[in-house]
Amino acid sequence: MVDDYPLQIARRLDLRSKLFNLALSWDFLATVEELRSKCFYLEEKDKLVAEVIRYVLFKTHQGNGCPIKRDELIKLITKSYRQRSLPALVINEARVKLSSIFGYDMKELQRCCPTNNRQTRQSQQRVAEAKSYVLASKLSSEIFSKYVEDKGTSHISGLNFVVISIVHLAGGKISEENLWHQLRRMGLSDYDEDHPIFGSTKQALDSIVQQRFLQKGKVNDPEGNTIIYELAERALEGSVNEKLKNYVAQIVNNDATIVEDDSREL
Repeated sequence: MVDDYPLQIARRLDLRSKLFNLALSWDFLATVEELRSKCFYLEEKDKLVAEVIRYVLFKTHQGNGCPIKRDELIKLITKSYRQRSLPALVINEARVKLSSIFGYDMKELQRCCPTNNRQTRQSQQRVAEAKSYVLASKLSSEIFSKYVEDKGTSHISGLNFVVISIVHLAGGKISEENLWHQLRRMGLSDYDEDHPIFGSTKQALDSIVQQRFLQKGKVNDPEGNTIIYELAERALEGSVNEKLKNYVAQIVNNDATIVEDDSREL
């Protein structure tokens, strides 16, 4: 019995060694599986980032710059994956790559709520949560105009600027009747369905609303429901709003100079 004791000790040590080696092998296999899982996750995440970039670029082109709802991108990302943190991660990486590779700033917009609409607190909260994105070139206006801007759509940009300027000068809000009154002075009628440049003028105005430069709403007054137009989030965005103010100031100053010169001639 005493002679068997060293043998028993040796067997126990051997068993412990085997168990230790087995544990190490399990840890190694777990590490390998973890690395494989991480590599798969990174690969799939990169594919989702590329898919979001492609979607944003094509949707911006097809929609003439209309904002892309955040919900659309979330549905695109979560159609195969359910991780809660994944959409924010993918969208943020897509914004970084759009900036560094394509030279676009993917700006987040917070949807404005019409000031005169009587909405419930719940509906106001839904509007406030409706985020969207638009692409803005990071190039200077000179370089963008020379190498990127589509001259075939310059008339649309011009109309957008004129309409937004009218609403801006009216205090950020104007009735539909007064807006068309100002546009008719420029030769644009709300009854014109076949304008030589803009086609349907009403559709051209609706397009400005769809692009979220303006928002359209109704107010109750003694004469009934009145349709009004207000500046929306894209027109109120810092850089756009600042450019708008500068352009309007230049026009006003130029007009004042012309009037002053005319008075001197008299």
